Amino acid sequence: MQETESIWMDGKLVPWADAKVHVLAHSLHYGDGAFEGIRAYKTDQGPAVFRLTEHVDRLFYSAQALGMELPYAPAQVCTAICDTLRANKLEEGYVRPLAIHGYGVMGVNPRNSPVQLIIACWPWGAYLPVEAANIKVSRFIRIHPDSTVADAKICGHYVNSIMAILELRGTKYDEALFLDSNGNIAEGPGENFFMVKNREILTPPLGAILAGITRATVLEIASERGFAVTERPLSLAEAVTADEAFFSGTACEITPIGIINDQMLGNGKPGPVSLEIKSAYLDAVRGRTAAYRRFLTFVENRQ
Repeated sequence: MQETESIWMDGKLVPWADAKVHVLAHSLHYGDGAFEGIRAYKTDQGPAVFRLTEHVDRLFYSAQALGMELPYAPAQVCTAICDTLRANKLEEGYVRPLAIHGYGVMGVNPRNSPVQLIIACWPWGAYLPVEAANIKVSRFIRIHPDSTVADAKICGHYVNSIMAILELRGTKYDEALFLDSNGNIAEGPGENFFMVKNREILTPPLGAILAGITRATVLEIASERGFAVTERPLSLAEAVTADEAFFSGTACEITPIGIINDQMLGNGKPGPVSLEIKSAYLDAVRGRTAAYRRFLTFVENRQ
């Protein structure tokens, strides 16, 4: 990962190498942090953050699920994100806001542990640098929605994702896929899942998955382009006989899927619907589509 000059910590910018927390920070031991993944893109009007307010709103939602009261208003966090990008002279890259319980009283209960907010950014290219991903269903299921706040972006949830990714070490697979507790498709370790059948776009319903902001953008793009869009439970049997499939997410953007559990979708290459959605999404985030410029926060204009 390419380092940038500074990281915003608790209201001030500090050098990258000096951005540190105590080794007894509560979230380091118990996973009770909340974070976001956000991208900034180079546009014809300078760097812009895509759907900044939605990401920050979800950060606050996730923090509240953990009993965290962030010492800032959402508008202040939006400004701090733009300040951090501007200070690092980053025209395009990834932004990671992270809220944690810091060093206080040790024990599972985070009482008396201070809330800290950190914002880092760095250049980041393709998360899944493949033409079409080869994915495998994990032996682990997605975290049961009755065991947590499933639509919050909580650090500890991603141990589930790590376990799925570790299964793939040394294999031919690019990414994993979770089923839910009912045996239906849930999502990837860090992505939402879509499949295409007879030009109908289908995706699992909310409830057991993260309500992805990129997912919401895909649904809007697909509807505007005249595709039939359905949110319903999807079986693995349906998925492996789909015409196409793709992942969506801030990190992976739109990544076509070519193979699921060793069964090729179509010819194993990105399908026409996936490529159309991908192209429209990249136009939207880079400010090339007028209707989606409402989702852009231009860094230089945010003071």
